[in-house]
Amino acid sequence: MTSTVPNAVQHTDAQPPITMFGPDFPYAYDDFLAHPAGLGQIPATEHGTEVAVIGGGLSGVIAAYELMKMGLKPVVYEADQIGGRLRTVGFEGCDESLTAEMGAMRFPPSSTALQHYIDLVGLETKAFPNPLAPETPSTVVDLKGESHYAVTVDDLPQVYRDVMNAWNACLEEGADFSDMNQAMRERDVPRIREIWAELVEKLDNQTFYGFLCDSEAFKSFRHREIFGQVGFGTGGWDTDFPNSILEILRVVYTEADDHHRGIVGGSQQLPVRLWEREPAKLVHWPLGTSLKSLHEGEPKPAVTRLHRTAGNRITVTDASGDIRTYQAAIFTAQSWMLLSKITCDDSLFPIDHWTAMERTHYMESSKLFVPVDRPFWLDKDEETGRDVMSMTLTDRMTRGTYLLDDGPDKPATICLSYTWCDDSLKWLPLTAHERMEVMLKSLGEIYPKVDIRRHIIGNPVTVSWENEPYFMGAFKANLPGHYRYQRRLFTHFMQDRLPEDKRGIFLAGDDISWTAGWAEGAVQTALNAVWGVMHHFGGTTDPANPGPGDVYDEIAPVELPED
Repeated sequence: MTSTVPNAVQHTDAQPPITMFGPDFPYAYDDFLAHPAGLGQIPATEHGTEVAVIGGGLSGVIAAYELMKMGLKPVVYEADQIGGRLRTVGFEGCDESLTAEMGAMRFPPSSTALQHYIDLVGLETKAFPNPLAPETPSTVVDLKGESHYAVTVDDLPQVYRDVMNAWNACLEEGADFSDMNQAMRERDVPRIREIWAELVEKLDNQTFYGFLCDSEAFKSFRHREIFGQVGFGTGGWDTDFPNSILEILRVVYTEADDHHRGIVGGSQQLPVRLWEREPAKLVHWPLGTSLKSLHEGEPKPAVTRLHRTAGNRITVTDASGDIRTYQAAIFTAQSWMLLSKITCDDSLFPIDHWTAMERTHYMESSKLFVPVDRPFWLDKDEETGRDVMSMTLTDRMTRGTYLLDDGPDKPATICLSYTWCDDSLKWLPLTAHERMEVMLKSLGEIYPKVDIRRHIIGNPVTVSWENEPYFMGAFKANLPGHYRYQRRLFTHFMQDRLPEDKRGIFLAGDDISWTAGWAEGAVQTALNAVWGVMHHFGGTTDPANPGPGDVYDEIAPVELPED
């Protein structure tokens, strides 16, 4: 993909592909999954033992699936529906093939552990139409009432290339971008750790915006403003300006914001298919067993209480009033749920882990989609010869507008607006139809000759993740000074380091990962938790395929001093 402000280095096909291999924990999850020895085994005496898995999103379903294959009996609790923020919805009265991605909708190729499961269940992907991507017919950048039409970045005014160059220079000067990107590409663990240790110590207290301001390349406020509104890859990044620069570096080092793919038919198919899948290889359970069959079709309802009971067990109460006690549990829902929606004992976690959860910072996010009769945006303007409408980045209320189709003669969808943080909060009081009206007015000012409304064939669908009762936000984004908190949560699966009375419940989910907001983080932390549960039950991995806990001491995340 050619993004509005590309990454600092353009790579060739001759170079090894980049993956989310570090920088905080450079472990090859994709190799772990691909190895014929499997993820490990537990003693036969533990076969059939129940393990609670709280949350039926991607992380929970993957954890449950892998525990089932080992011979344990996962008991999945889900307050809403299988999928979590992999949520695909239809439009009332429209063809079932017409869908909208309310949560995750674009996935970078560097998400190689995620890709393992996409391939496993037989899903297809296709290029996602990000701004100025090769597959995107055209892009309009509309700032301060002035619109620019572009097919490639070279079609934009010189100031955009100046901003692109400033970002490249900023990354090279302040974050050793080329060296780190190459080290991760080559899986050079010593070099990754050397570069990252220095940067974590230097930049943990720095905001994204402060990082830009410290660069001579971004001394121009105008350049910083344009960069915030247009950004790179997926669009504007000014909503991330208050966040830790370390969060941004994790994205750009791994090219997580480039070359995105969408899942054909909708991303929610992935957890649903895993839920229904009958593995060809599994221990203890007969062939034909699936997570769905173990649960007689449906997961157990929302968890309302978690507490410790005699023998260091984890006792779970659900919304039906059912109470069950487990030797181990995995919690994959967003960690704020433990502070508000679920009654918890303080003894569940060490006090510094509770502090880390309380300090977790979640980003707000809103989307609104409408179904349309056809991809009319590919019609040509008779005067200019250009597409009548384009993928749009703007400083107006809509911010990002995406055009999604499956062919010229089929119904299509428009994501009229995708926003984050303060831009998302502006939509919160409005109904779906009220939001649509404001969006159509905003886009009408950019495309005065286009009557979008006459192509709409159904009611809009919308989401504000901060208003979803079982999420309360879209994804975690660390603020400056939060590195120590994130380290506590990510490393929680290494429970030999915890007092015995604090073991047995494991945290997972993308907000526990270093790469929140990306499905890869959900997968990686699920695999960490699976290793943790296996170890908790006295199990081991094959020596030829060591798990994340087996090699932890060699690649443990940087530890900053507390005093």
